[in-house]
Amino acid sequence: SILLLPATLAGWFANVPGMEWLARIGQALSPGTTLYDVVFTIAIVFFAFFYTAMVFNPRETADNLKKSGAFVPGLRPGEQTSKYMDRVLSRLTLWGAIYLTVVCLLPEFLITEYNVPFYFGGTSLLIVVVVMMDLMAQIQSHLLTHRYEGLLRKSGQQGKR
Repeated sequence: SILLLPATLAGWFANVPGMEWLARIGQALSPGTTLYDVVFTIAIVFFAFFYTAMVFNPRETADNLKKSGAFVPGLRPGEQTSKYMDRVLSRLTLWGAIYLTVVCLLPEFLITEYNVPFYFGGTSLLIVVVVMMDLMAQIQSHLLTHRYEGLLRKSGQQGKR
């Protein structure tokens, strides 16, 4: 949506004298252009690292491990563990951001280069996959609960519902 804002504004103000620069920016940032793909990639990587930094705090996690008496084998609890977690988290986030970029740009590339009629964007595809995975996990949980209730009945104990 943020990337489509300049293209939308350019469409609105295309005939206004003195706003030709906005039309050029809008055309450069329209889907299917190289600049659009580059800015989209930068935004995906930035927001992946931003979200990870907001959600996971390695220092707090290392302190919690230290307080509970747990540790990472080969590392001293505290600062050394925090630095290790930060390094691992950065690497994992980078690979996750690369994966998200590929998933989000692949449909765009297929549509632009090969005229493949692909009706879902990459982000829509991610949402559909995550919802289906959650649905499958809920179904498996329900089936497992049902199986345990059957075992309890066979053993003479009654499960509470």
